[in-house]
Amino acid sequence: MKIEVIESTPQSLRFKLSGADLSVANALRRIAINSVQSFAVDSVTFYENGTSMFDEYIAHRIGLVPLVTPGKGYDEKDEILFNLSAEGPTTVYSKDIKSNDKSVKVANENIPIMKLAAGQTLRLDGKAVMGSGSKSSKFQPGLVTYKALSEDTYEFYIETFGQMPPTEILSRALSIISDDVKEVYKELK
Repeated sequence: MKIEVIESTPQSLRFKLSGADLSVANALRRIAINSVQSFAVDSVTFYENGTSMFDEYIAHRIGLVPLVTPGKGYDEKDEILFNLSAEGPTTVYSKDIKSNDKSVKVANENIPIMKLAAGQTLRLDGKAVMGSGSKSSKFQPGLVTYKALSEDTYEFYIETFGQMPPTEILSRALSIISDDVKEVYKELK
């Protein structure tokens, strides 16, 4: 198999995979979407919600905000705490969600969460954990698609949501596939 990079930017990666069959291309896409782990806010504790929105709706929106996920030093046991405190009239943006860990923070500061009218308040804490897209789409690190150029050549496109660079998504997916194949090989012996 051979990978040839066609285009690489901080937000996207386009590459050609040749010498592989359809099952390999599909496995790479599925692993990248469903098994590459990233941080996401998974639980929210509300102290004040003076808005007309339900707690669950706000928590869901906050959970979908992409969080920078460093390549090393973190695992699924880690919990990162976030807090948000706002009073209207204002628009609450993702930049208002403050992390207690400078390495794990919101990936895009300009995502609108909600508008607060005069006198409305919102105060909450959130806990981010590491998970994979197979648990919830909020853990998916990006979009991954491919198209067949021939019987054994595929053009892939990876677009990050901001948790990690697209090259990191590819690298982590390939590492997971490698580890899985080694485990199957070990079991066969």
